[in-house]
Amino acid sequence: MTTPPGPLSPEQQQQIVTQIGNGLASMAPPGWRRLRTEHRAAGRHLETDVLITGPDGTTHSVAPPPELVQLLGTLRAGMYQPGQGTWLGATLTFDPVQGVAADFTLDQEPAWRRSPPPIGFQDELRFFPRAEGNIPSWLRQRAGLEPAPVATPPAETPESLKSPRVYDGLDESGRPMVNREPLSPAERERVLAYLDAAPVVLASRSYDADAFDPDREPLVPLNFRTDGRWYWPGAVAYYLREHDVAPDPELLGHIRALRFTLPDVGEPERELAVAAITGQPST
Repeated sequence: MTTPPGPLSPEQQQQIVTQIGNGLASMAPPGWRRLRTEHRAAGRHLETDVLITGPDGTTHSVAPPPELVQLLGTLRAGMYQPGQGTWLGATLTFDPVQGVAADFTLDQEPAWRRSPPPIGFQDELRFFPRAEGNIPSWLRQRAGLEPAPVATPPAETPESLKSPRVYDGLDESGRPMVNREPLSPAERERVLAYLDAAPVVLASRSYDADAFDPDREPLVPLNFRTDGRWYWPGAVAYYLREHDVAPDPELLGHIRALRFTLPDVGEPERELAVAAITGQPST
């Protein structure tokens, strides 16, 4: 295996999850209460547990059949996203009353039964390449990579602060155009958390019209936030939340490089942002 196969659509992912559930059900006694499988992987290193709760409430483990392991591997490869990687751990729970629950771990290290050797983590990054900013520090260390480069320092002048494009242009009718890869649901929430956590440095009590839905009630926040390196209007988070418009790729790369962790933003950084936004000299 040198490159991951093509991506699976959400419908195809659900089909595989259903196959896994049906396979587990065929191993369980009549009247089972819960089925659970946990899968952990790094390169060629695989660990799979299967737990079955019978009608008497007793839970016991069974050996995972090869077909189950293969389906989990297909699901993992099909959920790979270029530059972001794929999940390292998954827990699928099947309940006849509550349905299916799926939990995927992308960045946190799974609780291995037996820790993979460095070659396992090196294979992981070779099979499912990640951008530098998307390799967690623990994974870098496990794979024997050099530490990540130091993040960009705070701006020192208003001119050195960066501001993103909200969208990529306008069509002939004046409607916004976007040519950006959508974010996965998990990364979308992490990016929104970053954008929303940055302090507001300028704000208006009114709201702007939605450029993608002009007939909608004006709800776009007229404010600006900063993280000390960038400043951005409230429209960036609004359009990501309401229309799945990913931020400017350069800003997104910056957020990924910081591992979605907002730096400390002091008063000097806030003053620089205000100066950059208003065009006034900073004090």
